[in-house]
Amino acid sequence: MIRNGKAEYVKLEQRLVLLAWLNGHFGYENNRDLLADIKAAGEGFDASGRSYVYHRLEARGDKVKIPPADLARYDDNIREHLHTMNARRPKPIRLQYFQHLAVLYTEIFLEWYFHRRGEMLRSLNHFIEKRNAAKTASDTKDAKFSDSDLKKLAFWMATGSGKTLIMHINYRQFLHYNDLPLDNILLITPNEGLSEQHMVEMATSDIPARRFDLNDGGLLMTGKDVVRVIEITKLVEEKRGGGLSVPVEAFEGNNLIFVDEGHKGSGGEAWRSFRDALGETGFTFEYSATFGQALTAARNDQLTEEYGKAIVFDYSYRYFHGDGYGKDFCILNLMEETTEDKTETLLLGNLLSFYEQQQVFEEQAEALRPYNLEKPLWVFVGSTVNAVYTENKEKRSDVLTVARFLQHLLENRRGWTVRTIQKLIEGKTGLVTPDGQDVFEGKFNHLRETGPTPAEAYLDILAKIFHAPAGGGLHLCDIRSSAGELGLKASGAEDYFGLIYIGDTSTFKKLVEEDVSGMTLEEDAVTGSLFDGVNKPDTSINILIGAKKFMEGWNSWRVSNMGLLNIGRQEGSQIIQLFGRGVRLRGRDFTLKRSSSLDGKHPDYLSLLETLNIFAVRANYMSQFREYLEKEGVETEGTVELPLFIQPNKAFLGRGLVVPRVPENCHFATEEDILLEPDPAVCAGVDMSLKVESLISGFASVTAVDARAGSERPIPPDSLELVDWERAYLDLIEHKERKGLTNLAILPDAPRRILATTEPERLYSLVADESVVRPESFAGTALLQEAVVNILRKYAENFYRVRRERWDSKHMVYKTLDESDPNLSFNQASVKERESGGYVVKVQRSEKELVSAVEKLIGEVDRLYKEESGKLPRIHFDRHLYQPLLVEQEDKVTMTPRGLNKSEARFVRDLKDYWAIERDKSLAGLEVFLLRNLSRGTGIGFFEERGFYPDFILWIMDGKKQHIVFVEPHGMRHADAYRHDEKARLHEELPKLAKDIGARSKRKDITLDSYIVSATPFDDLRKKYEDGTWDRKKFADAHILFPERCQDYDYLKRIFTEQLPAGGEIRSPLPARTPPRGSGPG
Repeated sequence: MIRNGKAEYVKLEQRLVLLAWLNGHFGYENNRDLLADIKAAGEGFDASGRSYVYHRLEARGDKVKIPPADLARYDDNIREHLHTMNARRPKPIRLQYFQHLAVLYTEIFLEWYFHRRGEMLRSLNHFIEKRNAAKTASDTKDAKFSDSDLKKLAFWMATGSGKTLIMHINYRQFLHYNDLPLDNILLITPNEGLSEQHMVEMATSDIPARRFDLNDGGLLMTGKDVVRVIEITKLVEEKRGGGLSVPVEAFEGNNLIFVDEGHKGSGGEAWRSFRDALGETGFTFEYSATFGQALTAARNDQLTEEYGKAIVFDYSYRYFHGDGYGKDFCILNLMEETTEDKTETLLLGNLLSFYEQQQVFEEQAEALRPYNLEKPLWVFVGSTVNAVYTENKEKRSDVLTVARFLQHLLENRRGWTVRTIQKLIEGKTGLVTPDGQDVFEGKFNHLRETGPTPAEAYLDILAKIFHAPAGGGLHLCDIRSSAGELGLKASGAEDYFGLIYIGDTSTFKKLVEEDVSGMTLEEDAVTGSLFDGVNKPDTSINILIGAKKFMEGWNSWRVSNMGLLNIGRQEGSQIIQLFGRGVRLRGRDFTLKRSSSLDGKHPDYLSLLETLNIFAVRANYMSQFREYLEKEGVETEGTVELPLFIQPNKAFLGRGLVVPRVPENCHFATEEDILLEPDPAVCAGVDMSLKVESLISGFASVTAVDARAGSERPIPPDSLELVDWERAYLDLIEHKERKGLTNLAILPDAPRRILATTEPERLYSLVADESVVRPESFAGTALLQEAVVNILRKYAENFYRVRRERWDSKHMVYKTLDESDPNLSFNQASVKERESGGYVVKVQRSEKELVSAVEKLIGEVDRLYKEESGKLPRIHFDRHLYQPLLVEQEDKVTMTPRGLNKSEARFVRDLKDYWAIERDKSLAGLEVFLLRNLSRGTGIGFFEERGFYPDFILWIMDGKKQHIVFVEPHGMRHADAYRHDEKARLHEELPKLAKDIGARSKRKDITLDSYIVSATPFDDLRKKYEDGTWDRKKFADAHILFPERCQDYDYLKRIFTEQLPAGGEIRSPLPARTPPRGSGPG
């Protein structure tokens, strides 16, 4: 951009041309559109070995510029690399959607780089020309690519998003495509601690790695494909004398280079030049959470251009946090700088929040186990922990300030600690925000609810955090066996509660000696390193001060409270990195997500442990920290949470509406043990045709082939002799565990018995080339093995579903709907004042006008429950069982449960219009009721292990007769065959379920039915569904409707017509039927 005759620096995020080129191959205008679309795809692979990301992309049809066979081959490669990496892991890695995209884009780039480099260069530069042509005269133009620009790939990914995992897959991807011998494979890290960590993690991924030794002699001496790990600080231009430095010339030849935290050296020309020299004749992968901050700080336009061409994937922190990954965070916003006494109040507030976390962690240990949390840890971190400054003519340091605070707290002189705890809990500390509100107002809800007095809380803090029920003074013990460690313990205590870990203990000890607060210095010649044990389950360490290693990559999941020390103005990238390490979260089922972004009910006050509290020794540190995060696009002021109570229609609830539910005390997974065996009612359908073509495509470059070649054929008995049945059995056991089919038992002979069953008919349908079922080579045998594995996986899933449905039909009952139903009592823990449930509406605190408007609307009962006006979009449909029915919004306002999406809102509005027109015509004498059906743990679900919870329950009542219709408005872009679509086929199972429940409960006046309302337009779905010949009637017969309302086609009329009286009789839904194998209904 040109301003005032000068070229203005253009930030990195606006110059990611390689990423834009790749996004264009799938028809995405920008990165945000890509991520928003693919995150709905789901994680992992289906029973046929196809990833859900693949299905989502492939379903984009003409927007995708990559041949289907190539896309399938990339998907196969990713699955194989992941399988190899998981071989030694006790718990297999499952790629999150953004991780899958990152390695998919790498796969595409490397295939072009090794097989079509010239074509890729031309395509990239043609893309640059079009991109530049769309810019104005004052815009900065993008530079064209040269061949040398293609020798580096960079990943801009948030800390905690799995950069190390991506690196391990990249290693295997490069070796898969590379056809030239490598002289060196190097991993360059910022420090020795990270080097050790990387070698441990590489061993877990079955990647050979060792510390670099100048005498190794490269790969010829160390062994094939060994990664040698070295710190960037040890690289020199020319070796002089002894020591551990390594000259760059030692790495001549064809090198594969991995650089962790690629921002290191982006501002230091010498280190960067060493890195570039290493990769000059080879290839480089770089990884960092902070490319943007580092390059903005350097304001180096040439370097920004270079990384704009190299970054293949952007999942920086703004995307990571926005998707619900990692912890929430809370940064206090103080109006002015603090005095010493106010600083200690601030630190005590930090301690109280830490104590609250400790309480929840201990009290709910069992309930919290699935969330993979670890014991909370309070850390104080900064860039230079020994920085000494002068204040009031006295030498001080931030570390000393913290130590003095701990001394004062343990002493509780003149009752200061207890008195201040009371002020904190009451929110009357005198520390105010720019709005004049006490910074602690509304905090410590758990403490207020559990009700300890300030004195009781103080005694519990002494016992649990300081291991000293009697209090006392602070003792600082120099751990002689570990340089830089000062252990912290209270007078008379046996165990250390904390650790100061700094570079130069002698300077700090001198300050302590000069201090008059009463701290005691000692030496400990017996105890080993305290820092090395901080992550062990039995550690006594609760407080860690000055741990610069934490900022540089120390691997810990314990950090829950962070105090800032010595935050400098020029350290933006380090600050983001430090922050990223604090917000890392494993999450329930290792999803990496906080519970507020996951479906279902969660333990009370779990959010306390999923929030990183950020305080500081000085207020200006917090303002600087906030400034760095805001430049990253992160909202730092947090959200205002507003309870919005729903208003159930009690008259409707008095009409005796029922829902089918399994009683709360019945659980299929714990009450029913099932054994996998041949069952004629179960069939597995697998399509291997695309697999064969993808291999052909691999040898024939870009030749596009028919993606549906192949025909249905059995595996002959002699081919079954070629199968490795032990491998097939172990894979099936692993698949069972991964899918959570915990009550399914599988005997070792079951796989062969299932494949060998021919009477009365086969238990599988396999579409494949003849070469798959009659292999003539070793490669062909591998495809046969894959076909068998896919059949067994699919069969096990279908077998489990059938047995689950049989169990459901025996146990489900009709339950009369009332206000206690989970679909009406959601979020009660957050809206405790009412019997019914409610939404929790979250508004960005910085949007003050919006907060005020939403608060005002929530207080205006008539408008909120009877109109659709105001700042909270909602639909007022008087036949819905409660009001209001909120609609999803963009960015600034979120809600739990989430609001209706576009397809759901359209259905409700269409139904509202239809009822208004037809209530006195075709629907005369009938009553209609609607209820939004929530997701897992709350709503009514089918196929629970895969989680199908239709979005709406529709009742059509004729007197005492109830017709219950489950309606699911959603996109079907990844659907391709009715016989494989369990959601669409639910309507086939429901009449029998209704009959079974009715017989058990003596209710013959209830029917069950279901419909899919496809958000994917008819013309788009028809092209790819089944054989491409289905018309609207055939889709309707399969209970798949399109949200169209015209004279010739009205989807709502179809739903109601199926249930309406015909000739004086209640007309039941279409009878259950199973279409012939390989075909759809009708």
